[in-house]
Parts: sequence; C-alpha cells; structure tokens
Amino acid sequence: MVVRTPGVSPAATSPPGQRRWGWWTRAAVRAGLITAGLSRRLGLGAGSIIGGRVTLALDAHALRRLAAGRRVVLVSGTNGKTTTSHLVAAAVRTVGPVAHNSGGSNMADGAVAALAEARDAEYAVIEVDELHLAAVAEAVDPMVVVLLNLTRDQLDRATEVGAIASAVGHALARHPRTVVVANADDPMVVSAAKLATRSVWVAAGSSWLGDASSCPRCGHTLTFTESGWECVCGLARPTPDWRIENGKACTSNMVLPLDIRLPGQVNRSNAAMALAAACAVGVAADQAASALREVDVVAGRYAVVHRGAQNLRMLLAKNPAGWAGMLSMLGESRPLLVIINAREADGRDTSWLWDVPFEQLTSRQVVASGERAADLGVRLSYAGLEHQTVADPLAALAALPAGEIDVVANYTAFHHFRRRLLGGSRLSREREVAR
Repeated sequence: MVVRTPGVSPAATSPPGQRRWGWWTRAAVRAGLITAGLSRRLGLGAGSIIGGRVTLALDAHALRRLAAGRRVVLVSGTNGKTTTSHLVAAAVRTVGPVAHNSGGSNMADGAVAALAEARDAEYAVIEVDELHLAAVAEAVDPMVVVLLNLTRDQLDRATEVGAIASAVGHALARHPRTVVVANADDPMVVSAAKLATRSVWVAAGSSWLGDASSCPRCGHTLTFTESGWECVCGLARPTPDWRIENGKACTSNMVLPLDIRLPGQVNRSNAAMALAAACAVGVAADQAASALREVDVVAGRYAVVHRGAQNLRMLLAKNPAGWAGMLSMLGESRPLLVIINAREADGRDTSWLWDVPFEQLTSRQVVASGERAADLGVRLSYAGLEHQTVADPLAALAALPAGEIDVVANYTAFHHFRRRLLGGSRLSREREVAR
C-alpha cells in the first residue's frame, strides 16, 4: 500500500514517453551531451556544468522543456542539499527511474544536464542553490520543494539571509500546487514556507541558529523554549507533521526506523526530510525508509580513502552551520586535517571561520591546510588550539600519524584534495570505500 502525506496528492503529469521536443531542443540536448562526454574523456571534469551550459546557450527554454511531464522534487537550502537529494533520489528510485544531478551541480545548467542524461525518467530529484530556486522552480513547476535551512554562506556572493528567505518565500507562493517540505525548527525557513499553499513541517532540528536570533518578519528578538520558538508578531514554530524520536521518524499514524548508515544527528534530520518528501511524491513510507539505509557515500563524502598507513575519512563543511553539524561526527581524539580554500565556489570571504566553534576541538592533533591555511591557522590560534600549518594538503599528511584521520574541507578544497588522493584512475577510485 502506498502511504502518502495526508492531504497531498501527486500533481497531474504526463508520462515521459508523451513528451515532445522540437528539433532545435533535441539538437541543443545532443550538443550538450557531446560536450559533456568530451569533457569527461579529456579529464577536464564530469561535464555536468559545461554540457548544461551548451544546451542552455542553444535553447534558453531547455530546462522547461526537459522537465515537462516529470514529477520533479527540488531540494534547496544552505546546508545538506547534496546529501538530502541523494536520500530522496534513493527513495524515489524504488518506484521508477530518476533524473538526479548527483554530482552537486546545483544551478540551472546542472539541472539541464541531469534531465538530459535521463530523458526517459518519469521522476527528477534536483538539488538547487537557494539563490537559484526561484528561477529553476519557475521553469520546472515542481511537485515538491524540500527546504532544509537558510543561513549565511558565501558572504561575497549572497545577500543578507532575511532577504534570501523573503525571495524564497515569494517564489514558493507562485506555485500553489507544490508541496513544500520544510524544517519547522529554522525560523528563516518557516518565514519563507509560510507563504506556500501546501506545507509539510518536519521537526528536523537546527544545530546553528546564529542567523535566527531575531524574527525574519518583524526584527524582534525570538523567544526559544524547549518546545520551539516564537515571536511577539505571531510567527512561531509550526506543529510538525514529522518528528524524530529515539532514532525513528514519526507522524500521527506512522513510526519508521531511521537507522541510516550516514553519520551524525544532522544526517538523521536530512533523512527525515527526505522521507517526508518521498511520501509527498507518493512512495510508500516503509519502502522509502528501507531505501534510505542503502546510502552510505554521497559524492565522496563520508567515504574512507586508504593512503599508505592512513585511513582518511572525507567530510565536507563550508560555513558555520555546516561545522556545527559536523562537530558531533568527529572522532573524540582522532587527528584532524582541515583544508580551506576561498575560490569563487567557496566564497572569497573567509571571515566565516570566526563563527566556527573551533574551541570544541580539544585533545587532538590538528593540521591547517589549503590555499587559506594561514587564515585558518590564525583562527585556530585564537581558539587556543595547538596546530601545524602546511598549505599543501598532500604534504600535510606527512605531519599526521598512521591510522584513522578525519579530513574536513570546504567545497573546492574537498573536491581538489579527493581528486589528488584518487589520482583520477578507475583503479584509484576502487580504493575508496564507505564506513
């Protein structure tokens, strides 16, 4: 029996086989696929960005046309998009083929590339940068939007968080048929999702509320209690439809295990959001919960890479909120390599390091690395942590002992270091295993 969230019914869609593209759109898609394949063969990248850009350059409406007739789930927010989209895709894949931008290319070009690669998939699960959510949603008319959290990130690129929440809210209001699965514990998310016609609230928790001390609606100081939060203007934590209790996802009539293989409380929260989204699409709840248990590595995150006598557990954190969720995953005394870059995809501004509670990293060996190792080293010094600073991450490994090591890197640092570790070959990739 298919269990759906009460009051939610799938939008009317046409089977993929009934989609008809004009010859120009077909040519644009073909050109994008050829370009992506060439990029992969030349070792220039996965092709998910350049292929989508070529298609969009030739057909500006390609995203709308490629999405037509599909049941589309958009996953957005500042943190957890890639992990949650993988979990949603795993659940939805139990009922049919899924188009998914699994590599994390989360703007319009990445969405186009994913849809082009899986042209016959009835379902699509698309991770979307929160700054691009309005434009992508306008093009694909999503069945479900998952909104995880909204907090500061890439300060040189993004605007103030309250303005982002307002823009997201107005985007959601333009899609009255869309079901919005939203985190009831994030005031910024609630402010945005309150403008949606259909909302499913998940008590997913929030490990970072540094940007939510004041009301996003009226500016007054929020009051936080054991049962939630509220403001004098009336904005308050909604009654959740889904909650997490004793490691289980619960609704008014269901209790489902969340015994996932991904570490940390933050990933149990991501799993609860994914479960609610899958049910909103129409996947049986128990079937979806079972599928979530099969996910153990997400685009290289949480994997262990063996290098000589060292076992490197790969973790990604790109802002204060990400680090707040990451701290509980780190081994209590396990040596730690932190790698920080400040390229365009990371944000050029590294001032966010001062909001990370590095003071909690006690009783362990720490090495600061990456293109902005010096910035990180200064922050660690002010946190009172003894550490070494070695700019080259591979060279930094020599400063760390044999055995298990946690590696935490921000976006470009993570992917660049991982490519160097694995050497880019198929045999090297086989050395990467999940734990």
